[in-house]
Amino acid sequence: MRSLKLAELALMVNGEFRGDGEILITAVAPVQSASSSDITFLERADRKNLLKKCQAGAVIVPCGVELERFATIQVSNVLESFKTIVNYFSPPRSEGVSGISERASIHATAKIGAGAGIGDFAVVEADVEIGDNVQIHSGVLIRAGSKIGDDSIIFPNATLYRSTIVGKRAIIHSGAVIGAFGFGYDSSGGVHKLSPQLGNVVIGDDVEIGSCSTIDRATYGSTIIGDGTKIDNLVMIAHNCKLGKHNLICAHTGIAGSTTTGDYVTMAGRVGVRDHVHIGSRAVLGAMAGIMNDIPEDANLVGIPATPVGEQFRIQSAIAKLPEMRKELKALQKIVEQLNNEIKTIKEKQ
Repeated sequence: MRSLKLAELALMVNGEFRGDGEILITAVAPVQSASSSDITFLERADRKNLLKKCQAGAVIVPCGVELERFATIQVSNVLESFKTIVNYFSPPRSEGVSGISERASIHATAKIGAGAGIGDFAVVEADVEIGDNVQIHSGVLIRAGSKIGDDSIIFPNATLYRSTIVGKRAIIHSGAVIGAFGFGYDSSGGVHKLSPQLGNVVIGDDVEIGSCSTIDRATYGSTIIGDGTKIDNLVMIAHNCKLGKHNLICAHTGIAGSTTTGDYVTMAGRVGVRDHVHIGSRAVLGAMAGIMNDIPEDANLVGIPATPVGEQFRIQSAIAKLPEMRKELKALQKIVEQLNNEIKTIKEKQ
């Protein structure tokens, strides 16, 4: 088991320790479960309340943050420093693929770049181009005519349909399906006939696609994912969508066909977007937002149908008062009924 004194850990991350530099640290742990021999971290000063029940031996904190109960290491970047310490106590295992496995199936016309690794039972079909230092893990299927940019990683059992284009430094996680047929049918004569699926998917540089996410090919042309966009697990992006650069798409989001987005759009979990709408740059769509129409730039929306955050809060506040308002309405109805009866009685006596 590895161990280091607090003062030594401070040197490792170019930080300054406060308190007893002789404290022996043997592991890292989250705030909730850290023991006296563990080190944990506090990302921001305004979260000190998280340490009320913490038993850690030391805490990594931002520069200038002082804690009464704990020895600390003050650093300029808490998360990077914590990562360095985690890697010291639990060295990461290599996830790379070394060389080209004899058990991989690679078509004679495929072009494999320098330093590329291809794992067991991966299948690389005709006319595929794989760039330098690409990592193709076991069980990956790359269909004919696809191209993978330099330094990209495709994890086990992902599937890329024909003519898929992947940029440089992309990461595609296990179970992702890129380029499947879009959900488009010609419904006539009492049957649903699959529409032509003649396009492809183009993924930009530095894109990450989570496990079991799906991106459908275009009916014609290309479904496009812009540079730097990050897609969570279990996301569905339909045919002919065109996503801008550096979008963040969280889990369980579904985007219907021919939708477009600007740059730096954020979609939280379970957002639903109808087809043929445009979402402007830097828009933020809260969890479970239902998008029915075009969204302007810099909008911040939640709800179904999605409305601006302030308006949605007022709606939810009103909904919360409905039971009380119902009681008041019933009471008013009784009063009105009584008044009507009294008026009727008065008229009868006249």
